[in-house]
Amino acid sequence: MDLMFDISNLTGEEEKFTSSKKDVLKYLKIIGVDTRFISYTPEKIYINNLRFSKFSRTREKTFNNQYPEIEVVRNKLFQKICSKSSKMLSLELKPNTRILMPENNYLIELLLEPYTRKYGVELIYSGEHDLAVNPVILDDAVKNIFEGIFNGEGLNYNLDENEIYPLINVSLDWINSFLEMDGQKLIESENKIEIANSFSEFLDGVAPQFRENVLSAAAFIKEKQKH
Repeated sequence: MDLMFDISNLTGEEEKFTSSKKDVLKYLKIIGVDTRFISYTPEKIYINNLRFSKFSRTREKTFNNQYPEIEVVRNKLFQKICSKSSKMLSLELKPNTRILMPENNYLIELLLEPYTRKYGVELIYSGEHDLAVNPVILDDAVKNIFEGIFNGEGLNYNLDENEIYPLINVSLDWINSFLEMDGQKLIESENKIEIANSFSEFLDGVAPQFRENVLSAAAFIKEKQKH
């Protein structure tokens, strides 16, 4: 039987669901959605990983029958950003970590929100914490490396063990393309020395994947220097 018509058998005829976050997530779980792979906001539910979330079109219809005011966002670019981010976060996060969040960063809010269920982390905005979010993006991390080289400072790639870097593998183009599609405020790359900017622009024209390669090389060199 279609899940849309079978939901009463799962919830009970008399059970009522409010628009609270707790009830929305409870309802999603009841209809078979794995909420560790979605991001919750009061207006939108973002799918982070379509396969793991099990958020089928049928389940979406069932959900919207109960919550017609909440949009389900199936943005493939956002799912790619989540995949890039998770590769870094899975190495850095531990259960029940208290994470200091940056102010007014919509994308980082979306990326970290599911980890309150995945790992039971607590997102805070002041006070004592275990880790702080560093919002540096891929473009700026690479420009930092170039800036250090051109200034004669050596390899400028130092990740603080007390910080996490959700966006360090995500390019500005991806970020702003998603934010624009979602109707959010775009971000700007940090201003670096002109030669670093010019060199990045030159490489972008001849080898579009250079940023990932530069970051990987820097991480490899730093790791070798430890031994």
